[in-house]
Amino acid sequence: MRLLACATAAALVLGGFAAPAEAATSAYGYAWADGQGRLRLVPKKAARVKGTKFHRLASAAGAKELRLGYAKAAYGRVTTACDLKETEGRVALDGNGLGRTRCAPADLTASLTRGPVPVRVEYRSGAATRVNEILLNEWPEPRTATGTIKRVNDTTVLFASGGKTVKLGYTYATTFSRTTARCGDGWLTGRPVNADKNGLGKKPCRWTDLTKALKTVRYPVLAKIDYTPGSGALNQVWEVFGDA
Repeated sequence: MRLLACATAAALVLGGFAAPAEAATSAYGYAWADGQGRLRLVPKKAARVKGTKFHRLASAAGAKELRLGYAKAAYGRVTTACDLKETEGRVALDGNGLGRTRCAPADLTASLTRGPVPVRVEYRSGAATRVNEILLNEWPEPRTATGTIKRVNDTTVLFASGGKTVKLGYTYATTFSRTTARCGDGWLTGRPVNADKNGLGKKPCRWTDLTKALKTVRYPVLAKIDYTPGSGALNQVWEVFGDA
């Protein structure tokens, strides 16, 4: 029986028949750059808002982060041109509410540098084959919290508070409020000359200064943050000096 099965398989191969390709899987969520040329996405529950082309995203229990290459992916934007940052009041959506302006992987890279992109992704074997932007009926509300942050890479941190840890991404839009004398100082380096009465930093600095400061510490550090839980966006970080 085994010899017959092997012979049948060999005959199929010689006859020009190949094993069926792996079926594509789809997922919705907020796409982020992973810092290594891929996108990362935590799958969300998606639903069309009745009577519109907008979508609503909600948390999916047990969803695990995906990391997908997209070098050969088709990219559909909701904007009317690939290089636009905003829709500017005109949208390009198909009947399913998916972006239909045909763009290149390089355009997706540009989009990811600006922050989270709500998308529908089709993928197989660890690579995205199609990425379509979607329009949301509303973006999740930001929150403030105090806890610890730890660097993952130049655009990502782990934030821990109340026994929970979440991964947050940041971009050039993220602000960093420092207690130190200079924006380029190491974390909590020197006297807290720019700390308020609660020990919170008040010197305005840039996202690149946050990256540089986190590279000077090996362990999680105390911080107050403003973040958007649904999209995983880190909006602002306050350095905290406990003895101020």
